[in-house]
Amino acid sequence: MGDSEHSIGAELLVDQDPDAVIYAGTDGIIQVWNEAATRVFGFEAAAAIGQSLDIIIPQGFREAHWTGYDRALAAGDTKYRGQSLPTRAAHASGSEIYVELSFAIVKTADGTVIGAMATARDITERFQKDREMRRELRELKKAAEAAAG
Repeated sequence: MGDSEHSIGAELLVDQDPDAVIYAGTDGIIQVWNEAATRVFGFEAAAAIGQSLDIIIPQGFREAHWTGYDRALAAGDTKYRGQSLPTRAAHASGSEIYVELSFAIVKTADGTVIGAMATARDITERFQKDREMRRELRELKKAAEAAAG
């Protein structure tokens, strides 16, 4: 089932992934940043590659992030493997956005941990709609309780 004329390299797949793909070494320095990462976080690849992951981590989350990052690298796994987690991220504009992140610890063939990869998608609009619906539901419950009371 292959097309011998078109060898698909991993780089091509990462570049064209519809989700942001970010890879950082054990030092937390970004080494891979695809076009979708530019779309989600606002930083061009040339501005992101070679920078610390701190460029996309809100200031208030950095200590917890680096504690978890170091722990996952040391363990060679993450407790979040296979999960997508909603969280806040920093955008190049200076604003905070909401993203859904999935993580993987990257290892060589012999099992040596060399870094971490994340995929992300912007869920800001969905998050804001969900928050508004929860607010409206609280107001409706209060109104119903007042009417019944």
